[in-house]
Amino acid sequence: MKLLLDTHTLLWWLNRDRRLGPPTRQAIATDAERVAVSAASAWEISIKEAFGKLDAPAGWPEEIEGFGFEPLPITFDHAREAGGLPRHHGDPFDRMLVAQARLEGLVIVTADPRIARYDVQTLAP
Repeated sequence: MKLLLDTHTLLWWLNRDRRLGPPTRQAIATDAERVAVSAASAWEISIKEAFGKLDAPAGWPEEIEGFGFEPLPITFDHAREAGGLPRHHGDPFDRMLVAQARLEGLVIVTADPRIARYDVQTLAP
C-alpha cells in the first residue's frame, strides 16, 4: 500500500496522538510500501503556525525525514488536477492532497469524510 498522510494525520503521528489507531499506525510504520507527505501539508502547517492557529512539534520537518517519509512536491499536473476537481471540499490544501493521491496512486490517510466524496482511496485513522 502507498500512503499519503493528510496534514492532521501527520500531526497525530508526530504527536503520538491516540486518534491514530493501532492498525493505521502499523500500516504507516511497517506495512506501507511508501509513505508520502505533501509539500501542501508543510505549507499548511507553516501558515497555521505563523497565524498562531497551530503549535506543531519543534523540529517537525526533521522528524518527518527521520521516519523515512517521502516528501511529495507539488507539480503543474497536481495543480491542474486540483483546480479541476468538483467542489466537494473548499480547503485548497485538501484538494491538492486529493489531486496528488489520484495522480500518484496513493491512499490518503484521513479522518475527513469530505475527501471520500472524491474518486480517491482513503484509510481512516
